[in-house]
Amino acid sequence: MRLTQKTIDNLSYQIIGAAIEVHKHLGPGLLESIYHKCLAIELGNKDLKFTNELVIPIEYKGHFLDTQLRCDFLVEEQIVVEIKSVSEVLPIHHAQIINYLNLLKVPKGVLINFNVVNIFHHGQKTFINNHYEILDRE
Repeated sequence: MRLTQKTIDNLSYQIIGAAIEVHKHLGPGLLESIYHKCLAIELGNKDLKFTNELVIPIEYKGHFLDTQLRCDFLVEEQIVVEIKSVSEVLPIHHAQIINYLNLLKVPKGVLINFNVVNIFHHGQKTFINNHYEILDRE
């Protein structure tokens, strides 16, 4: 698969669609771990390759730290997916996914909060970084 903004955007569309499918069946108010397991099933149903609970390497001044920092999903090695089940998404959640994007050097991230009435309108936010901007626009 050739990496372009269009292919990355299509992947994020599929990921959000998978989250909407989970939310349609479960609704809001459950534990994040339940949504996590169900989203893994939906991503698999869409034949998307993903890593679950990926340990993110941290390098500090030439030292690699064993921090066990994990992102929920890395889809097709291009999109970080971080899920929440919270009453309010806070700026720290935004900072978290932006840091994951930068540490993993991937172009896009999707933050999904399942504790909302409508994921499409209020429960998802996408993030891009400079790795996205250098992709072909096609």
